[in-house]
Amino acid sequence: MNGFDMKNVMKKNVMALALLGIYILFIILGFVIKGQNILAPAIVTSLIERNAYVFILGAGMLMCMLTGGNIDLSVGSVVCFIGSVVGLFSVENRLLDQWFGVWEEQVIDGEVTKVLVQHAQPLNTPLAILVALAVGLLYGALLGFLIAYVRIPPWIATLAGYLAFRGLGTQVLTKASADAALSNFPESLKNIFGGSVLEYIRINGEKVYLDVLGMNIPCVLAGVLASAAVIFIMIISRKKKVAKGYQADPKWFVALKCVILTAIIMFFAIEFSFEGGIPVVVLWIGGVLILYGIITEKTTIGRHFMTVGGNAESARLSGINNRLVMFFAYLNMAVLTVIAAMIVTVRASAANSTAGEEYELDAIAACIVGGVSAYGGSGTIVGMVVGATMIGVINQGMQLIGVDQNWIKIVKGLVLLAAVVFEIVSKNSNKKKASKKKTAEEATKQLEDVAEKAAEELVAGTTVEADAEPDVEIPEGGIAISESQ
Repeated sequence: MNGFDMKNVMKKNVMALALLGIYILFIILGFVIKGQNILAPAIVTSLIERNAYVFILGAGMLMCMLTGGNIDLSVGSVVCFIGSVVGLFSVENRLLDQWFGVWEEQVIDGEVTKVLVQHAQPLNTPLAILVALAVGLLYGALLGFLIAYVRIPPWIATLAGYLAFRGLGTQVLTKASADAALSNFPESLKNIFGGSVLEYIRINGEKVYLDVLGMNIPCVLAGVLASAAVIFIMIISRKKKVAKGYQADPKWFVALKCVILTAIIMFFAIEFSFEGGIPVVVLWIGGVLILYGIITEKTTIGRHFMTVGGNAESARLSGINNRLVMFFAYLNMAVLTVIAAMIVTVRASAANSTAGEEYELDAIAACIVGGVSAYGGSGTIVGMVVGATMIGVINQGMQLIGVDQNWIKIVKGLVLLAAVVFEIVSKNSNKKKASKKKTAEEATKQLEDVAEKAAEELVAGTTVEADAEPDVEIPEGGIAISESQ
């Protein structure tokens, strides 16, 4: 508890404070320039749904970057390709009919012509999802093998995927549809990756909406329960630290964090409640973030990723299989890319050739802005979430006030550069402080050694003088002392 430093806390959360400042800025600009309320439920819900891919791809990119600053440039193109695969097997289309449709030869205008007499039946939703997942796993395994075992540099291997899968996805869509897009997805697929949870229930076939005064009650209750869970976890965590004698935050600071987190949770819960309930994508985002937060902070696997990124040779000597860690980083990235592709495709209600453009850049930017080291070895899910939210706020905020897309890219580039500069300056500052501290400790140690040596010599000198024999010889009979008469 004695080690608590508010200045240190502010420094660690500088990006979260910057995010708050940027959000407040866009709230003001929205009112002044466009007369729009950025805090409106529809806009807040859209902010999360439109940027869901950043959070999910960011979690995967975090794992890649932890291994040594490695990235995956192919995720945007793979999103496009997976979307085309899902569309290909989920709806009626020309390519599916060509492969599996029933054709008959008929004479038309005196010529024998093959005619489609029965459309090919699309796969049901679970099978279509399994096919997409299998394609993603196959690609992830191949990419991981090339990077981890063939030793192809990650940026080259993923750049090849970036080029190949954009072309492949576009080709599939062009062959399958006249307008290079596939739509009319089944409701079962839409319900898994879109829509809201517990917006209504059916009673005798009739929809009964679970809202009071326009607010979805299950959504508000979920917010209350989530807030209570956060408060409980933080209090129990502090008690455990104190009981074990570890350094713990002061009670007032823990209370402050509980208030802030509860306010954030209830803000989103109330906003979502006015839009029909908890969006399904929020459950996907929450599940992914919680899972990867546990993996990176609480498991041996997470520590292996950190160790490999921090010092690969030390990791190898300590018994960690560096190649296997790298392999799973890219296999994991492929799985999360499949999930992101499903969400993006369902939200757009169509698979098209422009899906996933620049997604890889947003995911990388979210990690860098969120404090993930560009050199590997350090980074957190919480930091990535802050970075992803900042990217989403900049995207949506600037669009709402009518800023050109080119300027949005310029601003995101400057934010990314500022984050990298801040990381480097902070690291150099910490190194200087550590060096000064080490120098001061060494000087103190030298002084202590000198003082200790001087004390030893002084003690030794005193002992010798006490034990030494007098220089004057004393006769055996003793000294005769004469007395005056």
